[in-house]
Amino acid sequence: MKLSIVILNYNVRYFLELALRSAQAAISDIDAEIIVVDNNSSDDSCQMVKRLFPEVKLIENKENFGFSKGNNIGIATAKGEYICVLNPDTVVAEDTFTKLLDFSDKKEKLGIVGCRLMNGSGLFLPESKRNIPTVKVALKKILGNPDKYYANHLHEESQDEVGILVGAFMLIKKNVFDTVGGFDEDYFMYGEDIDLSYKILNSGYKNYYYGGTSIIHFKGESTLKDRNYALRFYGAMQIFYEKHFKQNLIFDLVVWLGIKLAFVFRRIRKNEIKIISEYIFISNEVNSKLEAKLSEKLNLKTQLTSVKTNAEVIFDANVLSYKDIIEHIKNTDKELTYKILPNQSNFIIGSNDGLSQGKVIVFQ
Repeated sequence: MKLSIVILNYNVRYFLELALRSAQAAISDIDAEIIVVDNNSSDDSCQMVKRLFPEVKLIENKENFGFSKGNNIGIATAKGEYICVLNPDTVVAEDTFTKLLDFSDKKEKLGIVGCRLMNGSGLFLPESKRNIPTVKVALKKILGNPDKYYANHLHEESQDEVGILVGAFMLIKKNVFDTVGGFDEDYFMYGEDIDLSYKILNSGYKNYYYGGTSIIHFKGESTLKDRNYALRFYGAMQIFYEKHFKQNLIFDLVVWLGIKLAFVFRRIRKNEIKIISEYIFISNEVNSKLEAKLSEKLNLKTQLTSVKTNAEVIFDANVLSYKDIIEHIKNTDKELTYKILPNQSNFIIGSNDGLSQGKVIVFQ
């Protein structure tokens, strides 16, 4: 088998369905499997997978093991030469895996390959390609200056070696993943992608960024929403430095202070509230149930005042390819908002801004 796609899910049933629809379309001509690992979701994610995707291998964990252990469990069962770690809140194009596999097969000492990620508004996500977070670079990032943290020397549509790739999409040979010990389970969430990328480099492999294909990652760049989030995120960074850099008293003090002060000094970006004033449905078919639901929601929203209104474009994946949808979002007005009607589904999903996870509208 050529490819195993491993998707770790936790309470994002509708995002997971869209990810599975797009992933299935992307492996139609590849000897591949899809593995969903569920970290004890309380929604009906598992029931949905069993009902709609019986060919997908489902692993139901009885507790939330976090990102590292959850993915390790799924990858341990994988049969593919290559593994793709894929977030459940993503949309891939039909040719994403064929392009990346062709690129990867030509490389020697291949480590991880990543691709171009954009948010639901079509904006490029700079975490798609990052530099090795040295102490100086990381502390600047912690305190709000991320310029050297991201690999800005590489164009977003280029193809070249890079230090660190993002865990939302990672393609790697299974034997390489196993050789370096997989994801470090000391990390529960955040930091494990940096750790794996760095371990790969230190083992003599090369990581690559491939900007020739784009995927959507609805989550976008995480923001500090509360103190628990901050402690978990920067706690993961502290684990990384303790594991991989020579320790000394001054270094430990600087990192400790940086982590403690990060939540205080980091600038929190505020999202502008956007209220939909018009829906534009891109399809060659009429969907009366969807139109009725949107009319209902539009009537409610237009009663509000003192907010910015704008149009929302809805793409019908029953008649459009996911690649075409991604390209439309990538190349059109970033002031618009976008949603996707997945093929064979009864909901639309997308982001009303670039910083938070997307919204779902379900219709019957």
